Parts: sequence; structure tokens; C-alpha cells
Amino acid sequence: MNKAIFKVLGPLGFFLILFFFRPAGLAMNGVAVLATTFWMAIWWITEATDISVTALLPIILFPLAGALSLSDTTATYGHKYIFLYLGGFCLAIAIEKWNLHKRIALHIISIVGASISRIVLGFMIATAFMSMWISNTATTVMMLPIGLAIIKQLEDHPSTPENENTIFGKMLMLSIAYSASIGGIATLFGTPPNLVFAGIVKELYDIEISFAQWLAIGLPVSISLLAIAWWYMTQLAFKLRITAFPGGLEEIQRLKRDLGPMKRGEIIVAVIFILTALLLILRQWLQHFIPQLDDTIIAMMAGITLLILPSKERKGTILNWREAVRLPWGVLILFGGGMALALGFSETGLADWIGGKFTALNYLPVILLVLVLIVSVNFLTEITSNLATTAMLLPILAAVAQSIDIHPFLIMISATMAASCAFMLPVATPPNAVVFGSGLLSIKDMVRAGLRLNIISILLLWFFIYFCLEIILGYPLRTFPF
Repeated sequence: MNKAIFKVLGPLGFFLILFFFRPAGLAMNGVAVLATTFWMAIWWITEATDISVTALLPIILFPLAGALSLSDTTATYGHKYIFLYLGGFCLAIAIEKWNLHKRIALHIISIVGASISRIVLGFMIATAFMSMWISNTATTVMMLPIGLAIIKQLEDHPSTPENENTIFGKMLMLSIAYSASIGGIATLFGTPPNLVFAGIVKELYDIEISFAQWLAIGLPVSISLLAIAWWYMTQLAFKLRITAFPGGLEEIQRLKRDLGPMKRGEIIVAVIFILTALLLILRQWLQHFIPQLDDTIIAMMAGITLLILPSKERKGTILNWREAVRLPWGVLILFGGGMALALGFSETGLADWIGGKFTALNYLPVILLVLVLIVSVNFLTEITSNLATTAMLLPILAAVAQSIDIHPFLIMISATMAASCAFMLPVATPPNAVVFGSGLLSIKDMVRAGLRLNIISILLLWFFIYFCLEIILGYPLRTFPF
């Protein structure tokens, strides 16, 4: 019933704004964009329908309402960052197909150590690393059965009391979910909000955020938060009387043996994976020799190579088209919807008009503004999609930055990173939902552990963005530069 109400409320608000809202200083095409944004925000926040379906609304509403032409609107759905993610998805699907992700994870876990805290650390490092390159949902789904096998190993051991088994199970499940979200912060396509930020910045300011540039911003945050989360989970959130893990490494070694030796297809995927990562990191240096080289070109080269190289073990190619089309097209469409909104904000003057309404924030200290924004986005994404939230908020925050004369990156990066740090509820992120489905956790367990980690992540992001981001970027963030 509630979803039916919101399905009606979205278009009703659109028509009321479009026909009856006549603010001074805003042209009719800006009103049309504002009305469309209201409709999309209602459906995105309430999930009255699939968020990807909502992202298609600008294709209909912008031309009919006189906001943008059909050609300009649909062009945003073919933005180059969409193809960057498409190439990345092809690589991720190939990694999963050939079990390379499981081999990497098991090797990392076996290297880290055998005590309970080290086993948890191994899982967290492996999960975070894989989440840098493939979707955090796929990473969590892959790590879940490995984690359950380890938990079963502890349950079967006679020297461990029953409550120790239960506590360890909760600790490991939540550690996997948290590290999947944390790892995604590190790279440009580790989590969708990062790429939405890069796309909107390109659309609004014609500034390209390269893979290496985001890595310089995201990797320190990801590593720091992962280390703190590991300490928090093993020393504060859950306490165990035993420290040794009887039979833990033996179980990991058994799982490694079950994988067998690397197949030719797996080796090819590993080589392409490593080469792609190196090219993305070194791209700016390589542009001295190949000026046209771009992150999107590199990602698409990886995807197409996988689709054409033959496989000896399996009929066809390393990655065939039937497997490739399993990539999440809805996410790509949602990127397009976010880009369409950003273009509408900039082209119609809506960004300037909204920015003018926030001039009162000039009197709020920037350090406090950043904190309020991080807190707001962090808790908002506990109940809404982080991708939809960033697509909706970032064009507005760009306008706010101009009105209060601060660099947009300061608050846009705050919102982007905060959207990946919702740890409390099963609905907050797909990794949370996946581990909740294991049956080892209750809502109370997740809220109790996640609330404190939310607060920790808020404080870490606040410190990093306010005090360190300017140093990393190498230019001042206290004035609006555009």
C-alpha cells in the first residue's frame, strides 16, 4: 500500500511543481528539471519501483517538459564512465567464472595466520581486496561459504564452548560484510557511488577523475578504516576467551587443494587482471606516449580481450557473450540517470538557483558543514540505495559549494564516501543483506555492532576529508575555483 501511495505521489508532485511553481529567477526549463528531480527522489528514496526504472524517467520527462532535448538527454546514458564500468564488469565476471577470486582470497587468508583474530584479518583483507575490483555483492556471496566452512570447523572442535562458536560466527559474518563495503571505497569502480561522482564532475566541470587519482584518495581511507574495523571487531565489538583457532588453517588448505592447479583460462584472466590494474594506475604516465589513452579504453580492452581469446578447457572463449550479458545493466542505466540530472542542473540554471537558497550556510564553519553532511548521508543510506542517494545529492551539493564559495570536491567526496559506510541494517547494503541471510545474525546484532562502526567511520572520514584531502589533491579547497 505504501509503495502504491508513493508511486502516485511522485508524478503528482511533478505536475504540481511543473504547473504551479513559479519561483523568481528560475526559468521554466529549470522548473522542469526540479519537478523531474522531485519525482525521481520520491521513487528512489522509497523504492516505489526499481531504482533503475526510475533512472529512465529523464528520457521521457526532460524532452516533454522542455528541460533538455531528447538527444542531449539520451547522450548521458552513453557516458564514457558507463563503458568504463562495463569493461570492469566483464573482467569481474571472468574472475568469478574461473574462480580466480576464490584462489586469491584463500591465499591471502592462509598467509595472514592461524589465530582467531588473524583469521578474521585474513578474511577482511581478502574481501576488501576483491571488492576493489569486483562488486561488493559478488565478493560477499563468494566469501560467505568459505566463512561458513571455517565457522563449522570451530563448532566441530570439542575444546570450544558453544557461546564461543556463536560469537565467532557473528564476528566473521559482519567482518566480511563490512570489509566488502570498505574495500569498494578504494578504487574508482570498486563501488558505484565513486563512479557517479567521477561522472558528475566530468559533466559539470569537464574535469576527469582518473583511476589513479581516485586511488590516491580512496586507498588511504579504505586501508585506515579496514585496520580500525578489524581492531574494533576483534577487540571491542566481540570478545572471545580463546585466541587459537584449532584446525582453521587446515580447513583453508583443504579448500585450496579442492581448487586444484591453475587452469590455462584462469592464468589468462590473472594476467589480464594484473595488466589492466597496472595500466589504470600508470595511465597518466603512459599518456606521454599515447595521449589518447583513457581509463575507459583500458577497461574495454580488457573486456574485449576476454571475449575473443579462446579457451582450451571450455568450448568457446575465456568469457562468452552469454556470460557477459549477466552484468548488472540496471546499474549502468542508473549512472545514465544520474548524469542526465547533472546535465539538467547545469544547463538550465537550476544549480545556480538552488545554490542561492543555501547562502545561509556561509555562516556555518566548513569543518562543521563537512561533519553534518557525512552524518546525514551515512544514516540516510541505512535505508536508501547508496547509488541512488549519490546520484540525487551530488548535483545539489555542487550547487551548494558554489553558493558558499568552497571547492565542490570537499562536500561531494564527503557524500560519496559516506554513502559506502552504512553498517547498521540488513537493507543498508547488499553485503549486509547477504550475511544476514546466513541465519547467524539478528537485527539487534547488526545494529549494536554497526552503530558504533558508523560513528567510527564518520569521525575517520571527517578527519581525512577536512585535514588530509587538500594535501592529497595538491590545491586549496576553501574557495570555489570554477
